[in-house]
Amino acid sequence: MTTSLSALGERAERRLSRRVLVQAANGSLTRREIEVVRLVAMGHTSREIARELFLSPRTVESHVANILLKLDCRSRADAARRASELGLLGT
Repeated sequence: MTTSLSALGERAERRLSRRVLVQAANGSLTRREIEVVRLVAMGHTSREIARELFLSPRTVESHVANILLKLDCRSRADAARRASELGLLGT
């Protein structure tokens, strides 16, 4: 037997953690992935992003792969466009 939260008179937001709500609004990207996608959108290479964020280039590539998967994109340019649509590139 499945009962919806609305049927119980409770809003879903009260049941979910703040972190889950923020990630849902951001296309499920973590804070670090948002930092990476912003730099990707600015045209930085993985090596440049790694240097700026004090990460290894391989870690950056891992973040980029996760971003592409989460945003359902095929390229870095596509991910930058999608991030822009989601409002993730603003200040």
